[in-house]
Amino acid sequence: MSLRIYNSLTRSKEKFVPRKQGQVDIYQCGVTPYDYTHIGHARQYVFWDTVRRYLKYRGWKVFCVQNVTDVDDKIIAKAQAKQVDPGEISEKYHKDFLKGMDMLGVERPDVMPKVTEHIPGIIKLVEGLIEKGHAYQVNGDVFFDVESFPDYGKLSGRSIDDMMAGTRIEVNVKKRNPVDFVLWKSAKPNEPSWDSPWGPGRPGWHIECSALALEYLGSGFDMHGGGDELIFPHHENEIAQSQAFTGEAPFSRYFVHHAMLNIDNVKMSKSLGNFLSVKDVLKTYDPGVIRYFFASRHYRSPANYGTEELKAADIAYGRLLSTLDVARRTLSKVKGDIKKDIDSENTGSASNLGIDAKKTLERFIQGMDDDFNTAVAIAALHDLARSINGFIHMQGDNDAYGKDELEGLEKAVNAMETIGEILGLFKESRVSYDSDLSESLIGLLIEVRNAL
Repeated sequence: MSLRIYNSLTRSKEKFVPRKQGQVDIYQCGVTPYDYTHIGHARQYVFWDTVRRYLKYRGWKVFCVQNVTDVDDKIIAKAQAKQVDPGEISEKYHKDFLKGMDMLGVERPDVMPKVTEHIPGIIKLVEGLIEKGHAYQVNGDVFFDVESFPDYGKLSGRSIDDMMAGTRIEVNVKKRNPVDFVLWKSAKPNEPSWDSPWGPGRPGWHIECSALALEYLGSGFDMHGGGDELIFPHHENEIAQSQAFTGEAPFSRYFVHHAMLNIDNVKMSKSLGNFLSVKDVLKTYDPGVIRYFFASRHYRSPANYGTEELKAADIAYGRLLSTLDVARRTLSKVKGDIKKDIDSENTGSASNLGIDAKKTLERFIQGMDDDFNTAVAIAALHDLARSINGFIHMQGDNDAYGKDELEGLEKAVNAMETIGEILGLFKESRVSYDSDLSESLIGLLIEVRNAL
């Protein structure tokens, strides 16, 4: 089975065909560091970390670019409120973001370009759009002319009339059309600014991602990621300005959007007081629990982050850790004491365990190849854990494992570790017995662990 991905651009699952054989190029919308990184951010970056790990497992080289929007209205507003330089604000909260991602086991992207370090390239892109008739400047501001791009609205499926009634459309008398969007903002007092052909100013939000993606990946790269709230206007605008500039389509071959994270069934919002930072969440739950929670839900399905959901994830993940921990310790103990005469009933159970391990890896690949369905991977892990527990229970207190028993258990452990590595799990060493296993099996697991 080949990898299939849901492409927001076509609203369908498509076979994934990268532009370069053996390599996948990815652009992720990065954070705007004006406050502490929250658990909603974590869903995006944990998901894309899993995607990159899986692509590498399947044999592709992966090159990932993730921008840092280090100049923005929110950053400026916070800096003014605290009477500090905006750069101090962005630096502080970007460090918080990196620390949180490191704690969650999210591998760093290959490039993390900051907007403030790429102003000349952004200005060049805006100049090109003006020259090609896709943008116009008014008193130091530059706007993209939406009507100059016939395909505008293709990603979001909205007509310009629909957009007129949409959200996040700035009311600005300088615009020819209310849906035109800003590429360059003229400088305001006490705000960061750079010299440009239109006077001092700074980039608009949308143009930043186009400039950085085109600089590091070029036109027609493979995957563009972000939350589904970015489909309009951000990604719609990226497509328009990028393709208008290059004259080439597509800007990105696959747009991959994840659903939002709710807190106790309510959209996360600072005004509602339900804003949860990654650093605070990690005071209560291990990183593996958070990653397990995210992986147990398909990325395109809305997820609710609540007390009950996290408790359930903590218990379920604990079961997997317990099983893997005991299996690893059992292997370590019995490897040096392999029985030569193998009982037939044990040989059968060992053989079945090896088959289960193989089937688990096959189910994992099938699930991940079907639009990165990590929920299937989690279900497969639990099924394999039950097989391992049943095998250890059947073996009882017999420490003299035969060759087949040892091989079967090794295959099962390797399968769990392989899947765990891709999902970013099993970095902890914890044994939890909050499970639905029988009391006799729990006792056996405890005895085995205590004896090792």
